[in-house]
Amino acid sequence: MQEFLIYFNMGLKHVLDITAYDHVVFLIALLIPYTFKDWKRVFLLVSLFTLGHTFALILSVFGIVTISIAIVEFLIPITILITALYHLFTAGKSAKKDTITFVAFITVCFGLIHGLGFSNYFNTIMVGTGMSKLVPLLEFALGIETAQLIVVLAVLLLAYILQTFFRFSKRDWALVLSGCIIGVVLPMILQSEIFK
Repeated sequence: MQEFLIYFNMGLKHVLDITAYDHVVFLIALLIPYTFKDWKRVFLLVSLFTLGHTFALILSVFGIVTISIAIVEFLIPITILITALYHLFTAGKSAKKDTITFVAFITVCFGLIHGLGFSNYFNTIMVGTGMSKLVPLLEFALGIETAQLIVVLAVLLLAYILQTFFRFSKRDWALVLSGCIIGVVLPMILQSEIFK
């Protein structure tokens, strides 16, 4: 049980770490058009992101995929930027009009990229063979999913408060939040090791 808590807490901290906020920023970008009444779709998308993230870690643990950390660290803010730009240009349109298949596919792909970003660190803290890392990896993934649900609740609650009590329109919420996220990720992209 203690080992479970170690890896579960590691997953929680991976998402909620204030110094490595890219995971939270991506989740916020993903949630822009949604409200509490869209909880099934939100849960599906967040779970698919976790699935992609975990699958990338599994591929890395077994040595199937290795990729330069500089490339991955460049691609992570790109995924956030694409998501925010998408919501910026579709602001005010119903999220239900999106085909879930397309959004789900993109979410899994972005989860893969984010998972590869953490894979080097995960492999350095885990000793042993691929199979011995599998159970801790799943415990870690459960911690990630739990932390993501905390972020989801916080973002949806903030959206509800602003849209209900402060009369923010859904369109204004999408425009403001997309703009803020773009402002956060552009420096991350420009400061990437790729450009040095």
